[in-house]
Formats: sequence, C-alpha cells, structure tokens
Amino acid sequence: MNFEKLVPNVFYINIGDGLKFFIDCLNFTIAHDEIKSSQPFCVLEKDGLCVNLFENAALAKEHNPEFRLVTKNIDEVYEKISKSHPEFLHPNLKEITLRPWGAKEFAIKDKQLGVVIQQW
Repeated sequence: MNFEKLVPNVFYINIGDGLKFFIDCLNFTIAHDEIKSSQPFCVLEKDGLCVNLFENAALAKEHNPEFRLVTKNIDEVYEKISKSHPEFLHPNLKEITLRPWGAKEFAIKDKQLGVVIQQW
C-alpha cells in the first residue's frame, strides 16, 4: 500500500482568516478556487504540499487541528514570519527553541489552526 500525499482539511468560520494565514504568511498559492461559492472551499499548494480550506462555522467549532511543517532552513522561515506576521507567533513557542528530542522548533497559530515549524 502506497500513499503519495497527506492533504489535511481545515475548517474556518471565515475562510479569509485561513487565506491570510496560508497565502500571506506561509506563501501558499490557490490551486483550486471555489471561495465565492455557496460553500466556500479552496485547495492551497506550496512545494508539493496541499491543504484544503473550507468555510464551515459548525465544523470549525468542532475541529482545531495542529500539524507540523518540516524544513531544512528554520532560521530563514522564522526570520520571514517574525518580520512579516509576528501576530501569528504562538505565545508558548514564539522563538526557535532546541527541544529535548533534538529538533529546533517554533510555532505559529491563527484563530483556527496551530502549526509547529520544525527542523531536525
């Protein structure tokens, strides 16, 4: 059994919040756009990664996901995000920190989602 990609579904009360987080802060692009439909939805892509964003208030209240983005250049990622979108830095891990398990990490969050940026 082989899998090629993991594509998370993230539900927002307002899809615009997710677009700001993923497009403006993390530089994803829209690969499929149904944002103006009666059930707003889009697929975002960057570097072979995909995320499905949905606007659905009921599901957004039930699901608060957290996931990790692994990089080989955490200093560059941190520099860009901390300068362009410091409001997204998570208060519990707002600086690059060497964790006991050997990874360097910092975290960002918006109204719906938590993301740990990690470098081994």
